Amino acid sequence: MEFLNDHSIQNELLLIFISVLLGLFIGAEREYRNKSAGLRTFILVCFGSCLFTILSIKIGIENPDRLAANIITGIGFLGAGVIFKGDNKIDGITTATTIWATASIGMAVGSGYVYLSLLGTVLVLLILSALTYLEDVIDRNHKIIEYKIETVNANDTVYCEELFRKHHLRFKISKQQYTQGNLTTTWVLSGKKKHHESLVKELRNNPKITAYQF
Repeated sequence: MEFLNDHSIQNELLLIFISVLLGLFIGAEREYRNKSAGLRTFILVCFGSCLFTILSIKIGIENPDRLAANIITGIGFLGAGVIFKGDNKIDGITTATTIWATASIGMAVGSGYVYLSLLGTVLVLLILSALTYLEDVIDRNHKIIEYKIETVNANDTVYCEELFRKHHLRFKISKQQYTQGNLTTTWVLSGKKKHHESLVKELRNNPKITAYQF
């Protein structure tokens, strides 16, 4: 009986070690990209999920999913902490969902499904790394940027529209503010990245544009 207990403890220690290792792989990728949640966070998420799952199986014999089910709730609060409002969009959603996926990997390890957790880790890393190239391709061909442009003449809105058409950018007005003769307009422009770059060069040297921000 003691041998079985020792054997069981060794298996559990091995599972915990595997969870730390898999969390390290995912955390290293997030750390490399300088995201809000890094190496230590993902190691602890994977390890914690694994340990809670093992405990759930051990102490919740009649209802083993009781503790494990609450892991999802806890991860939800943790994921919400890394989501924040950026300048033009909501940032941190990818990191939050990666935390969620890492917790599922830790739970798979804790349940003894090591091969499933290894497959999950590989898929997470592929999605985070390999698909970055696809995002770059989309970004080069269809980039949406919000510009805040200030002009001297309040009637220069039409001039700005002509400027955007010249650089092959689609446009719409988000909001306008008029102060002491100057008109500040917030534009949402979409188009190829190179067209945005050529527009910025012209804005920098255009006498009708007093200030711009994007």
